[in-house]
Amino acid sequence: MSKGRAEAAAGAASILLKYMQEQNRPYSAQDVFGNLQRDHGLGKAAVVKALDQLAQQGKIKEKMYGKQKIYFADQEQFDMVSDADLQCLDAKIVDLTAKVQSLQQTCRHMEAELKELASALTTPEMQKEIEELKKECAVYTERLKNIKAATNHVTPEEKEQVYRQRQKYCKEWRKRKRMATELSDAILEGYPKSKKQFFVSGNLTLICSSGVFAQGYLIHLSPWPTGGSWDRDR
Repeated sequence: MSKGRAEAAAGAASILLKYMQEQNRPYSAQDVFGNLQRDHGLGKAAVVKALDQLAQQGKIKEKMYGKQKIYFADQEQFDMVSDADLQCLDAKIVDLTAKVQSLQQTCRHMEAELKELASALTTPEMQKEIEELKKECAVYTERLKNIKAATNHVTPEEKEQVYRQRQKYCKEWRKRKRMATELSDAILEGYPKSKKQFFVSGNLTLICSSGVFAQGYLIHLSPWPTGGSWDRDR
């Protein structure tokens, strides 16, 4: 092995040994590689080789779980922990967990506030919006002033009269529409062709009205054309 490779291997082993002792939990070679690759740039082959070397030297322990090999720090190098120490550590864990949850809640509130502020208008945008609203308000104010100054206002009586006339014309329109529909249906009962052909051959004008009242038909009957078998039958 060259001197450069030996130094690299020794450096990787030193990094891994320190990491395994500080974390003091079981890892696979893939886990160690994933955790240290970004910070130290270690390749997977170098990690596997260094872990096997540390295990052979007795600095860490290894154990097979199925087809996967797990590495962990030698527990004999750590002092024995009493029940009181474990309880103290559990209490610290509970306290830190509560702090983490509180900080996460604070972060969520701050993120929601940041999102709301990001979607709000900026000061220049608000100033521009205010100016536009002022101009629009001035236009409406001028229109209102002109309306109040006008002398041709519609009185309530005139308005009521227009509504009554509209109801009258609507009623008459529906009546005439029904009569025209009944008439055309009666004629079409004995007509051998389609309705469209009936209107064309009969020289009838069909006007579709989609105005204020409703959608309907206004039928104007023109003089019948002479000739034709149907004309003779009638």
